Amino acid sequence: MDYIKSPFNYTGGKHKLLKQILPLFPDDIDQFVDLFSGGCNVGINVVANNKKFIDFNPQLIELLNVFKAYEIDIILSEIENIIKTYDLSDSSVFGYDYYGCTSSDGLANYNREKFLNLRNDYNSLKHEKNRFKKNIMLYTLIVFGFNNQIRFNKQGNYNIPVGKRDFNSKIKSNLIIFLKNIKDSDSEFINVNFKCLTANDFKGSFVYADPPYLITNASYNEQGGWAEDCEYKLYELLDSLNRNNINFALSNVIENKGTKNTILESWITNNDYKIHYLDMSYNNSNYQIKDRSNKTVEVLITNY
Repeated sequence: MDYIKSPFNYTGGKHKLLKQILPLFPDDIDQFVDLFSGGCNVGINVVANNKKFIDFNPQLIELLNVFKAYEIDIILSEIENIIKTYDLSDSSVFGYDYYGCTSSDGLANYNREKFLNLRNDYNSLKHEKNRFKKNIMLYTLIVFGFNNQIRFNKQGNYNIPVGKRDFNSKIKSNLIIFLKNIKDSDSEFINVNFKCLTANDFKGSFVYADPPYLITNASYNEQGGWAEDCEYKLYELLDSLNRNNINFALSNVIENKGTKNTILESWITNNDYKIHYLDMSYNNSNYQIKDRSNKTVEVLITNY
């Protein structure tokens, strides 16, 4: 099966694990809640009557809402306009030789200064009167940025450096498929901190949680983005869902490069939740590794 791929290369994205995760979800989901939606890799591929994508990143959620609100042709036209305005590369039309680059080395040398001009203009553009333009500028930055990542500093400025790739035919195709899906489905994108939510907010839902991982290093853990207090607060919320007979699934890692998430281990044991080991080689869902010292033990925890 071909799964829809997110137009964002979100750290911790689950696209390559979908064939292991999705069969573990309940059948006949009415309302699906993606509690830490990120790039939406999981939720976009779930079959449900309606979907709620929740994330604490306001820029990401607003971009998704712009994607939902505007026609695909208008979005693509604005992306192409930004590329031309800033004289960024267009390898799908001209190839790599045209820019004095190779596919192995990438397009960073050509795009670097132009990318920084776009980034500076995006960070200084007033939002109130330029909502559509500013959000499509952000998406273009993500496409041309390092590893297509999303990151903002404490001042709220996008600060990812230039990357190797551009808006090539594959990325464009992935974006179009993604846009068609969110427009054809009953999907809602919500910016809220999970700490503000209670079990009452999830009645009649199946909840999937893919939070930042406490024992891994990623951009979302910078600036104190996720710490032990967040971990405990999430488990309190999931326990509350369980007491209210609301099914949930939690993605996480029990062990990473010799470090164990003892908080997670204790929570699973104390509540008798089910643990499903995921094969990080993406070949099957069996976990049989003799030497775990340098391994990442990724799991799906369910209360059903």
